[in-house]
Amino acid sequence: MALGRERTIQGLQEEWTDFSQLLRSLNQEQWNTPSRCEGWTVGDVARHVVGTAADVAAGQPGTHTPEEEVAERQGRTPKETADELDAALVPLQGMAQIIDDAAWEGPSPAPDFTMRQGVTVLFYDVYVHGDDIRTALGLPTRRGRGLEASVEYLAEKLEEQEWGPATLALDGMEKVSVGAGDGATVTGDPHPFVLAATGRSDPSELGLDSTVNIYA
Repeated sequence: MALGRERTIQGLQEEWTDFSQLLRSLNQEQWNTPSRCEGWTVGDVARHVVGTAADVAAGQPGTHTPEEEVAERQGRTPKETADELDAALVPLQGMAQIIDDAAWEGPSPAPDFTMRQGVTVLFYDVYVHGDDIRTALGLPTRRGRGLEASVEYLAEKLEEQEWGPATLALDGMEKVSVGAGDGATVTGDPHPFVLAATGRSDPSELGLDSTVNIYA
């Protein structure tokens, strides 16, 4: 199921660019709309994503908590927040160009992550939070590599948490086993699975229980 190095890196860069364009399209009323992230507005979600990207671009991933990222950017407009992301994308693109096959499975600047895992979790984060913003504003859900990367990250995270055994046989994606041995097969649209596995929807609608939520 893995997207591979080139498709993951390229997909992340495109997702960040699309996220910047999304922010530039928002007015102040939309910016202040509550999101499904408890206690956060659309603007707060954007501040978190941009703060994370800025820390990575500075070579200091994980320096700030999500709450600190949001607090440091309070009062900024959608355009100002997008401008910060665009500025961070310049060094980020340079970093991406030097990640070869050897570095891909090697250590990353983020503790406890390989480079592959670090890039994939960034891809997951910007995709899911972009979806948070679109859902809050009644905009269509996006598909593509961001959704694939999110399933890839979640499958690996669930295995680390000893969820399963199960087989993810989601529409349009290769099957992936989570855990050893026989188990339930999860089918259907991958987007609802991502929502259930991140605590954004009721997992019982997919025939799953709350243990599928990686944040539970």
